[in-house]
Amino acid sequence: MGTTVSEIRGLIIVICFSLIMHRTGTSAVNYLTLGFTELPLNSSNLHNHKPYNLPINARYSFKHGVHKFWLYSTDEPLSLNSTTRPRSEIRIRGYDYSHGIWQFEGHGFVPYDTSGVCIMQVFGAHPKRATTLMLRMIDGWLAYYGGPFLVPNMWERWFRLNVIHDVEASIVKVYVDGVQVYQAPGHGGSFHYFKFGLYAQPNASYYMESRWKGIRVLKKDYY
Repeated sequence: MGTTVSEIRGLIIVICFSLIMHRTGTSAVNYLTLGFTELPLNSSNLHNHKPYNLPINARYSFKHGVHKFWLYSTDEPLSLNSTTRPRSEIRIRGYDYSHGIWQFEGHGFVPYDTSGVCIMQVFGAHPKRATTLMLRMIDGWLAYYGGPFLVPNMWERWFRLNVIHDVEASIVKVYVDGVQVYQAPGHGGSFHYFKFGLYAQPNASYYMESRWKGIRVLKKDYY
């Protein structure tokens, strides 16, 4: 049997819609960094936080441009007397900020079953709290702290994460693959900086892992 006119029309619609979605997603991601200046990053800007009793390479590697972090819920904390949970993460140094509009961009990957863990932070807030933003992986969802849950089906795929913090406006916007998924309030604080990797949270899985590449820090231009 030959292909009907309606089938051809349907196929054309599907193809056109796919192209529009692809172009929109790409342009949206690029649009986020317009008007921002990318700041230089090198190894001196990347400071590893890890269990105090282990060497860095026991919970972190950097190969072929990919930062790989792994962690066990039974690992020790950052320091001997710390009451915090275990972590394997990078704190970006040299770009602490107290005003302006700043942006973090990175491509992340979280394997199946990694759960109950923070994968990205905007550190710094008023004295009653430590962070302005925590993005957690919980049962395959990207979540703002322990909720609300923002994006499902985040396991086993590369995603592009953009976080824009407007200090004066006290707003933090979160984008996944170029689409805004949340706007959170700021939480004060005298200074801030970005962190990414793994920081165990309540109900953490026994084994946790995340991978990151294409890390960028950008600052809004003012004319």
